[in-house]
Amino acid sequence: MDLRLPGLRALRGPRRLLAAAAAVVVIAGAGTWTVASADDDAPAVRRADRVMDMGDGVRVDTSYFTDAASGRRPAVLLAHGFGGSKDDVRQQAEDLARDGYAVLTWSARGFGKSTGEVGLNDPKGEVADVSKLLDWLAKQPQVELDRTGDPRVGMAGGSYGGAISLLAAGYDDRVDAIAPAITYWNLADALFPNGVFKKLWAGIFVNSAGGCDKFEKQICEMYERVAESGTPDAQARSMLEERSPSAVGDRIKVPTLLMQGQSDSLFPLGQADQAAKAIKANGAPVDVDWISGGHDGGDMETDRIQARVQSWFDRYLKDDKGADTGPAFRVTRTGGVDSTDGQALLRGASADSYPGLDSGTKSIALTGREQSFANPAGASPPAVSALPGLGGAGGLAQLSSLGVGVSLDFPGQFAAFESAPVTDDLRITGSPTATVHVKSTSEDAVLFAKVYDVGADGTQQVLPSQLVTPLRVEDAKAGKDVTLTLPAVDHDIESGHRLRLVVSSTDLGYASPVAPATYTISLKGDLTVPTAPGVSTAAAPLPSWVWWLPLTSAGIALALLLTARRRTATPAPDPELAEVPLQITDLSKRYAGSQDRYAVRDLSFRVEKGQVLGLLGPNGAGKTTTLRMLMGLIKPDVGEIRVFGHAIRPGAPVLSRVGAFVEGAGFLPHLSGRENLELYWQATGRPAEDAHLDEALEIAGLGDALARAVRTYSQGMRQRLAIAQAMLGMPDLLILDEPTNGLDPPQIREMREVMIRYAAAGRTVIVSSHLLAEVEQSCTHLVVMDRGRLVQAGPVAEIIGSGDTLLVGTATAVEEPVAEKVAALAGVASAVRTDDGLLVRLDADGSATRLVAELVRLEVPVQSVGPHRRLEDAFLTLIGGSA
Repeated sequence: MDLRLPGLRALRGPRRLLAAAAAVVVIAGAGTWTVASADDDAPAVRRADRVMDMGDGVRVDTSYFTDAASGRRPAVLLAHGFGGSKDDVRQQAEDLARDGYAVLTWSARGFGKSTGEVGLNDPKGEVADVSKLLDWLAKQPQVELDRTGDPRVGMAGGSYGGAISLLAAGYDDRVDAIAPAITYWNLADALFPNGVFKKLWAGIFVNSAGGCDKFEKQICEMYERVAESGTPDAQARSMLEERSPSAVGDRIKVPTLLMQGQSDSLFPLGQADQAAKAIKANGAPVDVDWISGGHDGGDMETDRIQARVQSWFDRYLKDDKGADTGPAFRVTRTGGVDSTDGQALLRGASADSYPGLDSGTKSIALTGREQSFANPAGASPPAVSALPGLGGAGGLAQLSSLGVGVSLDFPGQFAAFESAPVTDDLRITGSPTATVHVKSTSEDAVLFAKVYDVGADGTQQVLPSQLVTPLRVEDAKAGKDVTLTLPAVDHDIESGHRLRLVVSSTDLGYASPVAPATYTISLKGDLTVPTAPGVSTAAAPLPSWVWWLPLTSAGIALALLLTARRRTATPAPDPELAEVPLQITDLSKRYAGSQDRYAVRDLSFRVEKGQVLGLLGPNGAGKTTTLRMLMGLIKPDVGEIRVFGHAIRPGAPVLSRVGAFVEGAGFLPHLSGRENLELYWQATGRPAEDAHLDEALEIAGLGDALARAVRTYSQGMRQRLAIAQAMLGMPDLLILDEPTNGLDPPQIREMREVMIRYAAAGRTVIVSSHLLAEVEQSCTHLVVMDRGRLVQAGPVAEIIGSGDTLLVGTATAVEEPVAEKVAALAGVASAVRTDDGLLVRLDADGSATRLVAELVRLEVPVQSVGPHRRLEDAFLTLIGGSA
């Protein structure tokens, strides 16, 4: 697992080298120079690569970036994330160098080409290395000095690199400003929150570094001890605290920009809260930015974050008092989905001061009797909150903000207390709290607390940011009151929704006691939620016509608003379509902001059981938009989609009968194929026996590879594993978007067989693909789209061999003007040039006899006329060459 911060790594890849100095061996203190090209008129950047001797047998690989300008300038140290190297921040280093900074990057001990053992930012190891890098910077003629030996320098980095930025500021007073991101303040709190071992993330940490042997011996021994016992001991906690920024929190007195991820079960928002309070207490300027993504995936807002980091350094390193460093507090909020590309829409909210995690609290009454539940033997099966490493590009925080939940609690293993429906929209910004009374049949109890957002119908529940608070309650046999501090989130509760406090005995990401026990929980007060009233959301930009729209249109808008709830109510199931996998009727979707440009328009077709339907069309035909509407990701403007008679809406229960493979799937590389699928199925909340795991795997045909780690898989094997994942539960309708991308011909043939085998049992497959030959061999039916409209639908054999499409062979190539004349003939719907002549599609009034006569009149050198036989020919004819 790569724990590097995507928002602070290079996005565009290394630039073309204009010049390079060759060197066979790079020794300590010497290096090679290269010149990186710049875009357009931007100045070129020189890069010097050096391996520096740290004095204890450790050699650290570095790169130094400067532009060609003369004079001294401030310096920036850029650190990388855990498991990465200096190469990950090269692009940002070049950009900062072009903006007038001297930038030094390096690979931390044990990573990249640097030697030594990973010390988790050991003050005597990695932190001491930074001080030696500062010594080196102070000797460079390009670097501005505050005094002899003291360079004007800032530090930035993500995750592991963010922590070293904080630590360096605490240990070395030459650091002048820092911008750490998605990082920890107290690593012991992060990995042992409230005395509970965060086992899944800890294991990912160790594996991403290359295994336990890559660490200092004492760290490896500590990890193995805690992983075996499942309980962190005092020695383990002390070791991590000594290597945490919190150990020197009272010494960090420099301007600090803290950027923390909302989609982050590794280092949640509370870590940045502790850092902000401690550094602010030292009298230093502190700004806090809650970004959309995090270690669980999501949008890292790279461009915005890097721009803000640069402005921060401009203000506090260049002393540019006009630099806009942004608000004291900013949080990114998700405001729906862009209908044109399916991406979450992000909007910023801000405040003039950091509100903390308990600002503007409101009390929400909860109801529920005293409840007893079990900690099962072996703590299995575990509940699921976050899925470390499986967040994907969308990010769990974004999913939950869009009303999509992946959490799971097992009956008999949790207690639940619920509020009445909220009467007004409620925005939770911070950490909710609640007090409960806990009793246990064991001496200690390990509990997991979370607050769900429950829909108005009571069936749909979403765990905000997929976060949970673990808690070890000692001496619980006699019973004791416990205050639960829930994870910090920024989440909107719609009017009519309820809040549900759940306390469970297990969680996938954490170690629970393996001995069975019974816990008893009762309420001792209300749920308190923070609302941060000083935080305001930026208004969405309005189109210009709003300002001159006649006032009379306000009445129309009011009427639409009053009827919106009735119009969006889910229609009743249609019993006549109960056995029809898919019926699309008069479907239309406009592009965002457009009144007359359609992604999909007046689309209607039907799919029956047992069919393998190919969805074809050129780029921009509307295929992807159609699939997204089918999966409930975006709403149509007009028309409806029914799956087995049920209208599709976001979160519709019938979507459980739909499996989808779109744009690949994320797998944990260190787990086997089977383990990845089992973990995914647990997250769905459905019984294990409903997965039909063996049946899906048999169809996918992975064989013995299922027992191997996914990191050993070829691209084709990963594709088949992703298909197997989509097949879990044997969905009645399977949607595959470009399933053969990146596969070689034998793998494509195997994928074809997978689809055919799946549909053979009476299920239905819809496949969108650009490989027409494969579609011809694997699909039974086709839907051809062009410019958002349906061109033709029907069995493959009929479309390929339909009598209204003729292949006209000619002695010489047909020129485009002649083809245009043929297309304009009466009875001809379209004519497309081919290598061998023309493909001509006749309309209802056309005939082959009349066509031949007209071709002779136009002096087209006809050699043969007959029905075509290739799907490619039919496709080109149907879309009129627009592909």
